Amino acid sequence: MKFLQLFLVPALLLAGVHPIYERAAAPAPTPLDRLLAEHWQKLGIQPANPCSDAVFLRRAYIDVTGNIPTAAEASAFLKNPDRTALIDRLLASDRYAAYYAMKWSDLLRVKAEFPVNLWPNAAQAYYHWIRASVAANKPYDQFARELLTSTGSNFRDPAVNFYRALQGREPQTIAQAVALAFLGSRTAPPGMAGFFSQIGYKETKEWKEEIIFFDPSKKLTPDPIFPGGAPAKLAPKQDPREVFATWLTSPQNSYFARAIVNRVWSWLLGRGIIHEPDDIRPDNSPENPELLAYLEKQLIASHYDLKALFREILTSNAYQLSSIPAAPQAAAHFAVYPLRRLDAEVLADAINGITGTNESYTSAIPEPYTFMPDDQRAVELPDGSITSAFLDLFGKPARDTGFESERNNRMTDAQRLHLLNSTNVQRKIQQGPALTQMLRETRDPRETVNQLYLTVLSRYASDDEWKLIQAHTVSNIRSGNGFFDLAWTLINSTEFLCRH
Repeated sequence: MKFLQLFLVPALLLAGVHPIYERAAAPAPTPLDRLLAEHWQKLGIQPANPCSDAVFLRRAYIDVTGNIPTAAEASAFLKNPDRTALIDRLLASDRYAAYYAMKWSDLLRVKAEFPVNLWPNAAQAYYHWIRASVAANKPYDQFARELLTSTGSNFRDPAVNFYRALQGREPQTIAQAVALAFLGSRTAPPGMAGFFSQIGYKETKEWKEEIIFFDPSKKLTPDPIFPGGAPAKLAPKQDPREVFATWLTSPQNSYFARAIVNRVWSWLLGRGIIHEPDDIRPDNSPENPELLAYLEKQLIASHYDLKALFREILTSNAYQLSSIPAAPQAAAHFAVYPLRRLDAEVLADAINGITGTNESYTSAIPEPYTFMPDDQRAVELPDGSITSAFLDLFGKPARDTGFESERNNRMTDAQRLHLLNSTNVQRKIQQGPALTQMLRETRDPRETVNQLYLTVLSRYASDDEWKLIQAHTVSNIRSGNGFFDLAWTLINSTEFLCRH
C-alpha cells in the first residue's frame, strides 16, 4: 500500500479533469439561474463549467439521500443520464426522508442523554415524528405550528419534545430556541419570551413521562411583542403560543420563509445566501438579495412545499456547476459547487456499503438497545446519544445547541491517519464480503477495475487511470493484493471523501 499511497493517489486526483469532472453543455437556465447570472455579470465573475453526469449522479445521491449510489445505480444512470428524473426519484425515496430527518434531528436536539435529557422513549418518538413529517412532505408552516403549539405527553405526543429538548425552561431560553430554529437568528428579539411564559410541565406516575400544557395560571411576562416591535393582542385565556405561531407562519411574514430558504440553500450549496444560515440579523446582508427574495416568494406560493424548494434548487444550473472554480472568490458568490467532506454518518454508511460490513453503534442508556442491530445505518440513528468511535472522530454533532456549526466536517490529521492506517478500515476492505465477492465474480481485470470505480466513485476509470493501474497493479488484481490496494487508494482519495 505504501507505493500506491505515494504514487497512485496523487495521479488519481489529478487525472483527467475533462470529461470526468466537467461537461461542455448546460440545460436551459431557470429564473433562479438568471438572477445568479445577472449577479455574476455585475461582479465580473466567471462561473465554473457544468459538472459531468457522473459527478452529478454522486452529488445528487449524497445531497438528497445521504448515500452514494450503488454500482448498478451508477451504471444505469450513466447509460441514460436524465438528471431531472433522477432528482424526482431521489426526492420521492424513503432515504430522502431519513437523511433530512437526521438534519432536523440535529437542529431540534433529538438526544436522550445529558444535557438535553429527552430520555430514550421520548427521543425515539420525536425522531419518528420528524421522519414521518419529512416523508409526508408536511407543509413547513404546519410542521412549525405543530411543534410550537404542541400539548400532551412526551411519549404519546412527540412534538412536545420541542420544549423538552432544551437546557432550560425559562421563557427567554425557549424564545432563543424558537428564534434559532424558525427565524435563523441566534438571539430572540425583546418581548418574544412572553409568548412562552405560560408553558406548564407536569409529571405523571409513569417513569420519565411528562405532560406539557398551556397554563393560564402563570403570569404572562414580559408582555408578548412580535419580532419587529408590534405588541401582541391576546384574548382572555388564549394560548400565546397559538398567536405567535399564526404570526410566524403567515404568508406576510418574510422572516419565516427567509430562514428556511436560506437553510435549505446552505444544505445544498455549502453556505447560506445569508451566511451563516442561522445568523440572520440586520447587519449580516445576503450575498444575493434578489435570489433570496425570489426563493421566499416561490416557497410561499407553493404553500410551504419544501420538496418543491429542493427541486427548484437541485434542477438549476447553479447546483450543477463543477467544483473546479473558474474565478477567485467563486464560492462566496455560488459560481462553483463547494468541495466539502462527507458527513460522518454518510461516510460511515458509504464505507460499510462498499465493503459489506457494519459499524458498532452503542448507547450509554440501554433503551431500546445498548448495542444497535448490525444492519443499523448511521444516517438513520434515531437518537443523538447513540454513536461510535468513528462518528465521534469524524465530527458527528453532539446535538446540544441546535447550531449548524455543531457539525464539524473539516478534515483533520487524525481522520486521515485513521483512514490510511487503522486496522478497522483495512479489515473492512480486505475481509468485507462485498469486495471479496466482486473480485470473485469478475473475470476481466478491466471489468474488475470498472466495477470497483463504479462502487466507490460512481464512475468508470478513465483511460489514463487504466493505463496507470495497468502499468503498476494489474498483475496483482486477480490475486487480490492489487485489487484491495486499489480499493484502499480510492477510499482515501479526495474524490471519495468529499462532495464535489
